[in-house]
Amino acid sequence: MDQPFLEVKKLGKNFGGLRAVSDVDLRMDRKEILGLIGPNGAGKTTLLRLITGVLKPDWGSIRFNGRELVGMKTWDIVNLGIAFTFQNMRPFRRLPIIANVMVACLSPRAMKSGEWVKKVEARALEALEFAGISDMALEKASTLSQGDLKRLEVARAVATEPELLLLDEPFGGLSPAETELMAQSIKRLHKELMKIVDRVIVLDFGTIIADGTPEAVVRHPEVIRAYLGEEGI
Repeated sequence: MDQPFLEVKKLGKNFGGLRAVSDVDLRMDRKEILGLIGPNGAGKTTLLRLITGVLKPDWGSIRFNGRELVGMKTWDIVNLGIAFTFQNMRPFRRLPIIANVMVACLSPRAMKSGEWVKKVEARALEALEFAGISDMALEKASTLSQGDLKRLEVARAVATEPELLLLDEPFGGLSPAETELMAQSIKRLHKELMKIVDRVIVLDFGTIIADGTPEAVVRHPEVIRAYLGEEGI
């Protein structure tokens, strides 16, 4: 059996008396685009922060390309090839957006890649072109709209040369036009895939309640109950 690209086993996290993530098991293949959804407070962001080392789990295992991540520092996880975009963006607002991306280009992983001979500015511009905002490279980050800030987050993550990119609420708060632009950027990560999401995992109260294709998940009784409640069924 092939080694999974990402494997999470019995992962759990408590905040005081609240169990935010409860014995989560999941596997992800290298070529998948996996969607993680759930009602507000379901534990989605907590799970992503556990995988990236921002939070430490109370129990369980996280393996990436066979390497155990639990106990590793966030920057070491980035250098293994995992990047994470935050729901609450924190750019260097007084700097041009290209300077924001140049910082990511200086990560040890990016410097060790086969593209290290390129100038940092050129590599940063490539990441901005990927995200669709290269025309605003010299504008200050403080001038960007919510949608463009999210695309800047994607550009900064891509600049670290990740194998796995985790996006926290990539479409949250965006207009329909901004959502379409973000979707186009994400699609370019996997040109051979025709859909944004191949498989969906649904969390509710920190527990996986459904795992399957988007078409199957939206019909799952537990998913309907989580979003609509007993009266909505």
